[in-house]
Amino acid sequence: MFKFIKSASNKENWYEHPYNEVAFWGRSNVGKSSLINAIVSNKKLAKVSKTPGRTQLLNFFQNDFGAVFVDLPGYGYARVSNAQLVEMNKMIDEYIINRNNLKCVYLLIDSRHGITKTDIEPIEFLLRVGVDFKLVYTKADKLKQKDKHKLVQDIKKSREIYGPFQYFLVSSETKTGINDLILDINETLSGEHNE
Repeated sequence: MFKFIKSASNKENWYEHPYNEVAFWGRSNVGKSSLINAIVSNKKLAKVSKTPGRTQLLNFFQNDFGAVFVDLPGYGYARVSNAQLVEMNKMIDEYIINRNNLKCVYLLIDSRHGITKTDIEPIEFLLRVGVDFKLVYTKADKLKQKDKHKLVQDIKKSREIYGPFQYFLVSSETKTGINDLILDINETLSGEHNE
């Protein structure tokens, strides 16, 4: 069973442990907290909010077997000052670049919109720093048939630009694709730890 461990604003406060971890990142209101709750089958683990930009710290969660999830603040919208936004971005960059435990970033994309301008910078950042990432297209239950065709084209085009990234199409609401994502996370977490 997963439980909340701590929130951190900088390297000095990171949760220190010997295990691998995966991080969840995405645009504000893309459904990060809902996805984490669906993965761990606990609707109350990560706080879900209708207000974009609610998560403003790194939130660490762990289960009894050592698996560690990190919920990163969303990008693209937050009710914070520019100075706070700069600090938040610095905190995320520091974590992604320097965290030895980090095995993969699951970057969440709203499937109804595909990769937006707001998503491009994080994708390019992850490619630039060489951190493994996979795209998780959320809210699949809200896709209409015409949107599915558009999404397929968007993924194809994006893979031509950014390389053959792995991706998942999921719905936290209906649990579509959640099992495949869980299998991938388990496989990722069971890999060798980076020292």
